[in-house]
Amino acid sequence: MKKTQATIKDLARELNISVSTVSRALHDRPDISEKTKKAVRELAEKLDYQPNQIAQGLRQKRSYVIGVVVPEIVHHFFSTIISGIEDIAYERGFHVMVCQSKESFEREKEEIETLMSTRVDGIIVSVSKSTTDFDHFRKIQKRGIPLIFFDRICHEIKAPGVVCQDYEGAYEATEHFIKHGRKRVAHLRGPEGLVISTQRLNGYLDALTRNKVKVNKQLIVPAGDIDSGYEQTKKLLELPERPDGIFAVNDNAAAGALMAINEKGLEAPKDISVVGFNNDPVITKLTKPTLSSIHQPGFEMGQEAARMFFDVLDEKNQDGPKIKVLPTQLIERGSTL
Repeated sequence: MKKTQATIKDLARELNISVSTVSRALHDRPDISEKTKKAVRELAEKLDYQPNQIAQGLRQKRSYVIGVVVPEIVHHFFSTIISGIEDIAYERGFHVMVCQSKESFEREKEEIETLMSTRVDGIIVSVSKSTTDFDHFRKIQKRGIPLIFFDRICHEIKAPGVVCQDYEGAYEATEHFIKHGRKRVAHLRGPEGLVISTQRLNGYLDALTRNKVKVNKQLIVPAGDIDSGYEQTKKLLELPERPDGIFAVNDNAAAGALMAINEKGLEAPKDISVVGFNNDPVITKLTKPTLSSIHQPGFEMGQEAARMFFDVLDEKNQDGPKIKVLPTQLIERGSTL
């Protein structure tokens, strides 16, 4: 038989004090004596009293829940971001509800509708690669719900966001190839609609141009995962003049590139150097050789996104939406050393 849950009225009756006194004691109000607070806390623990979060939320017009939408939770980068968000949310007594778009525009819209219907206090989102219409984000703002973007932001929507140095990281990786004598550097680029893909492509192109290396469009091919990285690299290796360096938009594509290089009987970095982007702690160490990569501060990105949410909630961002850029760093391993 299910045990009856103790209520705040039960505490008040047992201690022969008012409900409001119990409530103020539980909230550590200064007008309540330490003796009364101690008595209330001890009885609450004895009776296993749990405050009704739903009722509290209704009174305060808050759910104390933040909705987070990521493209795919399986990627270590997004998992670390979620961890960073939860780290800050927990300090403020908030919970995090995580949804995946699975890189689908339709699913992204559905997940956001679900989050809004559950009355979350805010939504933190990284845009799916297939999203080209942004009305669902406008709907969030029209309802007065704080909206924060991270990693994959949306310039069409005026909202706070946090990104990393996608352009600078790509520039550093490409220039690293050139400084080590590589002149035919290929780029496995990401989806055309994503800001991060464009930023990384531009960083690659500018590094070539400023170092007086001719841009060869044959060496720029789409590849955002292991399979496409493998297939596209196989094709690149069949060119009359194959690349001597490959900069990939992410570590998955870079891992696929290394598979194709090894299968061809070539060696990295002796024949071809490879650099990824993300610095995934699993992928970078399991490839043969280990993968050099541009490090993205995922945990810090999550923390900053959560701080931005609370700034909006607390009405601290009086200067309007801002985009914060976090630094990246090239981590060298076997594929370039």
